[in-house]
Amino acid sequence: MTTPHINANNNSFSELVMMSGDPFRVKYIAENFLKHCIQITNVRSMLGFTGYYNDVLVSIMSHGMGIPSAAIYVEELIKSYRVKKIIRVGTCGTIQKKINLKDIIIAIGACTDSNFNRLRFNNYDFSAVANFNIISNAVRIAKKMRINIQVGSFFTTDTFYMNSELLYPLLKKYNILGIDMETSGIYSIAAEHSVKAMSICSVSDHITRNQKLSSVERESSLCEMIKLALETLIA
Repeated sequence: MTTPHINANNNSFSELVMMSGDPFRVKYIAENFLKHCIQITNVRSMLGFTGYYNDVLVSIMSHGMGIPSAAIYVEELIKSYRVKKIIRVGTCGTIQKKINLKDIIIAIGACTDSNFNRLRFNNYDFSAVANFNIISNAVRIAKKMRINIQVGSFFTTDTFYMNSELLYPLLKKYNILGIDMETSGIYSIAAEHSVKAMSICSVSDHITRNQKLSSVERESSLCEMIKLALETLIA
């Protein structure tokens, strides 16, 4: 059954899905990490692929930028394609001195300036948190693979170019490790539908140091994080 935004056939998606904002990163992952991989959707150039990782069928789907875009794809994957586990792999910003470019952060939870969750949760505050079992597996696998990770809170924002004068000191005070534009919304949709979800990001922008990865680095230099996410996805 196709949707307005996904033209994959029935049973084209695995129940295990990795998601990323950038369609080219999704294509890179599919071509370099999956075997017997086929493209299954391309509506609005949001690409999706299904193939095998370590003999396990997995799918990879792009979700675009921001909660509104990501929410469309997450909800359609869950409702129309019966997806049961979602791991977002992406990039994030940070303002914390202890974190450097390319560091890997798992979002245990995500606060937000978006009204998205309140609109869905009867105007109450929703605690947007990851699935505990996935995080536990990710931490265990990271230790086994000798990959350094940090686990902590994210701030999901609707505004990429924001007025940071008051916000950044507040995020620093509350020890917010990563800043992205999707995690809080993904976690709330997953919770509503009893789907397991986790967001894992590599730091692409150190905001207070004015450091950033190039667009090429964002697309293809995050292999350690991708391997960790795939191993966690199939665990």
